[in-house]
Amino acid sequence: MLRDKSTDERSPVARGRHEDLQPDRVAWFIVNLRWYHRDVRYSFPRLRLAVLAFGSVIAAVSGCMPPSWAAPALLHPHRKPMTAQAPLPHEDVAITGEGVVLRGWLFRARGERRGTIVYMHGVADNRASSAGIALRYVPRGYDVLAYDSRAHGESSGEACTYGYFEKKDLRKAIDSLGVTDVAVIGGSMGAAVGLQAAADDTRIQKVVSIATFSDLRTVARERAPFFASEKNIHDALALAEQQGHFVVDDVSPEKAAAHLSIPVLVVHGADDHDTRPAHSQRVYAALKGPKRLLLLPGAGHSTPLSEDTWKIVDEWLAR
Repeated sequence: MLRDKSTDERSPVARGRHEDLQPDRVAWFIVNLRWYHRDVRYSFPRLRLAVLAFGSVIAAVSGCMPPSWAAPALLHPHRKPMTAQAPLPHEDVAITGEGVVLRGWLFRARGERRGTIVYMHGVADNRASSAGIALRYVPRGYDVLAYDSRAHGESSGEACTYGYFEKKDLRKAIDSLGVTDVAVIGGSMGAAVGLQAAADDTRIQKVVSIATFSDLRTVARERAPFFASEKNIHDALALAEQQGHFVVDDVSPEKAAAHLSIPVLVVHGADDHDTRPAHSQRVYAALKGPKRLLLLPGAGHSTPLSEDTWKIVDEWLAR
């Protein structure tokens, strides 16, 4: 059974597809154990696992988490190689973002055109995870743009700022499309970017947010290992701000939500232990316009969406 809340009973609740996080650094493993993708973790050679475990033990015994480990790992998540082929005929695009070049795919709608979707992937992922979106919505009349976020895939940029600069990149990506009305579907970090961008860009007319975090400081604190003190976390985030040239407390989908009057569909796995459902609940509470919250029983952070849920997304986009 789906549990949802709605301020508009005529509109359905949506859920989108997203990739879980796959960081590949010792520091990131120590700082953020629960952001470590289980499938990838168990596929690593035993030697690497031993090194990771040893690093965790040393940090635990010393009772500290050096900011010089944590901050660079936060800013530089694993860059997943772009090896997948596009699932449909497409245009390869290079978008000039905010000081970076964003590499992506643009899929053109088939038949009567109904709109434009921009897909935003999660951290340590790339545009390849847009395949399901393209296969579903291109035949339904939607153009679909999917690009690698800065510091991900084939896009340039060294630092990931979780929405601070990424929302500006999204604005420039929409500029490149020459349209005045888009829907954003995003998962995890991609959802957070979409929400933050929508607060500043009126061309974003709908958002489907899947497993967003409410703000960067809170999710970093929740995901830190038990031996990390408040000072450890504070110092690591302060160093990340200095090195990444951004403001951590400005990365807040919850704050952005308070400025949104557009329809927003908020989706979260009820059993998500990586980013707790409370994050999406806070975002939902802050939204001002038509909104719906869908909590998916038994779903974790990367549980694939069911066909029934996708049908709800279809209806939400068509409203």
